[in-house]
Amino acid sequence: MTAHRTGGLAVTLCRDFREFGALAGEWDALHRRCATPTPFQSHAWLHSWWISYGQEGRLRVLLVRRAGRLIGAAPLMLVHRPMPLLVPMGGAVSDFFDILLDQEEAGYAVGALGRGLDRAARHTVVDLREVRPDASAQLLFGRWPGARSRLTDSTCMELPAEPLDDRVARLTGSRGQRLRSKLRKVDALGIETHRVPQDGVPAAIGTLLRLHERQWEGRTVNPEHLRARFSDHLIRSVGRMVGDGTAAMTEFRLNGEVVASNLSLQSGRLTGGYLYGADPALRERRVDVSTMLLREVAQQASDGGRAVLSLLRGAESYKNHWGPVPVVNQRLLLARPGLEPLLRLRESQVAVRERAAETVKARFPAARDWHERLSGLPVIGR
Repeated sequence: MTAHRTGGLAVTLCRDFREFGALAGEWDALHRRCATPTPFQSHAWLHSWWISYGQEGRLRVLLVRRAGRLIGAAPLMLVHRPMPLLVPMGGAVSDFFDILLDQEEAGYAVGALGRGLDRAARHTVVDLREVRPDASAQLLFGRWPGARSRLTDSTCMELPAEPLDDRVARLTGSRGQRLRSKLRKVDALGIETHRVPQDGVPAAIGTLLRLHERQWEGRTVNPEHLRARFSDHLIRSVGRMVGDGTAAMTEFRLNGEVVASNLSLQSGRLTGGYLYGADPALRERRVDVSTMLLREVAQQASDGGRAVLSLLRGAESYKNHWGPVPVVNQRLLLARPGLEPLLRLRESQVAVRERAAETVKARFPAARDWHERLSGLPVIGR
């Protein structure tokens, strides 16, 4: 771990995974003091993700302390393809990236992180994907003295965090009637919800992934969801997160049998449904699974005092039934002034890939949500 001191602040670069593991307590405390945290910056999520997906020698976590107290952090890693880049930890299975700033010392912390990042990115471009418009990383971008570029990234759909029955009650016309009918059908079947306790998470993850595989049988499924490393990551991370209230697992049972399972993540102002599995037999009973799940997650968000219920990535048409607001994530590119040509090269690489993806979707309408589905960022309804 390398350290630099400026203005009473100590900025360190953590490259050792064991040292990162030892940060759990103070990292979680900072996560709670941050104004814009998402569950994907929790220590439980990142630590577990690195065990499954990290590579030796690539860890680059910037830390800012004042008088020994952690007040800022940027969880990054080094990649070499298609060019040297500093990118977020968490990879494609994480929906959002952000830095962590102590709310009371955000100005000092972001300035120190910027100076530390300038040193860490001496020979690389910083490529921060899936940054929410209100993220703390936007402060870093705004104060960056070198080359920078802001691009659009994924579209997310969001609703106010309120009980779904309240929202449906305000809907008029045929749309409101259809949604109320769907909720009555779930209730009439007698499907019961059961919250999974922390010690039940390993078995519940296994059930969820088995149901998830069954629901996509015969169709294109994200292959990552079927791999052991993804299962191991969820068991490790969700076990801790259920314990500290940043995750919830819910099983839906019919006649004592689990017919659907849902994993939701939450922190700060936000709750989002991350991944679910459902028995295909529910479709035969004409159960609208996405409506059933959304009611449960909306209630969790409301009970937890969250402001936002995120449907996470993707603008699939079924989400529009609820009248959500589209929120476009951003991709922030940063580089030292002398590396601006590299930043522009990265900008052009991104543009070429985006044009190619749009061409595929235009030529093959069935693939319109294929890119989102295989991006590794599962959402309610998939």
